[in-house]
Amino acid sequence: MVGQSNMADDYSLSRVPQEARVPMWEILVIRIGAFTSLSQFILGAFLGYGMSFWDAALASFLGAIILEVVILLIGIAGAREGLSTSMLSRWTGFGKYGSSIIGIVIAVSTIGWFGVQNSVFANGINNALGGALGFPLAAILTGLFVTVIVIFGFKWLGVTAKIAVPGFLLAIAYGIYQVFESHSLPELISSAAPGPALSLGAAATMVAGSFMVGAVLTPDMTRYCRSSKDVLWSTLISVVIGEIIINLIAVLMAHAVKTSDVVTIALQTSGWLGAATVIFATVKINDINLYSASLGFTNIIHALFGKNVNRGLITLIVGIAGTVLSVIGILDQFVNFLVFLGVWIPPIAGIMVVDYFILKRSRKVLDESRKHGELPEVCETWNPVSIVAWALGFGIGYLFQWGIPSINSLVVAGIAYFIGMKVFGATLDSKLNVKMDKAG
Repeated sequence: MVGQSNMADDYSLSRVPQEARVPMWEILVIRIGAFTSLSQFILGAFLGYGMSFWDAALASFLGAIILEVVILLIGIAGAREGLSTSMLSRWTGFGKYGSSIIGIVIAVSTIGWFGVQNSVFANGINNALGGALGFPLAAILTGLFVTVIVIFGFKWLGVTAKIAVPGFLLAIAYGIYQVFESHSLPELISSAAPGPALSLGAAATMVAGSFMVGAVLTPDMTRYCRSSKDVLWSTLISVVIGEIIINLIAVLMAHAVKTSDVVTIALQTSGWLGAATVIFATVKINDINLYSASLGFTNIIHALFGKNVNRGLITLIVGIAGTVLSVIGILDQFVNFLVFLGVWIPPIAGIMVVDYFILKRSRKVLDESRKHGELPEVCETWNPVSIVAWALGFGIGYLFQWGIPSINSLVVAGIAYFIGMKVFGATLDSKLNVKMDKAG
């Protein structure tokens, strides 16, 4: 078993013990922080600019249902085993070396979004100060600020969320008050979309796809939950608040201001204080991005080289790298690749859910080791069926644009993995069992 964690390492290569688990509301605050961010507000404003209120509400509801199903299932697995996504994947279809590939994908995606969101955060701070800092200095300060928070692990994510979430919600509440001073609620609800029409299918795709990468990373947070019931309530409430309530508030504001530009919306409803608060709220999602990236890199190094590297040190290195990339502007060209990853990552969840809840290939060794608070002594090296299913799911999601690409890729990968293991599973298990590596 990998040794117990200190504060900065945060159980990155071991189970989170029961005594380190936290009350449901602490997980809830962090998850609300992930949803009540600038990106979520942008999504709601975009829906409002192209749809009527009720159409936007239906799209938000449909997308939220899809997300909650994925989040709940993979979140329960993470809570039950006390493992992050990249570690859990070792015993849910991918094996030790397959999990390192997942770690790379997760790390690249999350460090990329860290850099992109850090640019937004820095621009907001710089503009709020009248350009006194300049973008490069502002980006360095904001990037290092978030990095320091994440070095100290999960507990500090909670502290940040407890400060930023109320500030964000108060700014939104003040914005609603300002909107209703000059517009009535029935007027905004019944008003036509101010911009070009957006179809229901496209809108539902945006809602479900916008947080799908975050859904796959749910175990990074829920491994600190004390029960499956805590997972249910923390995920359900946060999805309702973020994907429905925040979305619809942004829809109403977009109808009132006649634009999808969230900075304009904030300026015209809450003033500069509201704009600064909304942009500062980006830190709540960015610390989670960096946290997941550090867990991914820790798993990669352990799987490939057998080294137990402290997660806090990895966080410092990754945070500096992401900050440098945002300062020099390389990540302006990186967004398309990150969207590409948004179709590449969801198949991971489909395969993990099928393996853990349906095939249950490693449930016996997981159950036995969990009684002792340890990792299983062995795990398969890799599983070619999961790699093929992952590639197939990605190909379908990337090449075919009907429906919701991120959901298509997830479902296709899950089905392909199930069929592949039913056909080839017995043969593969007999061959791979002789290649089992020590997990720790």
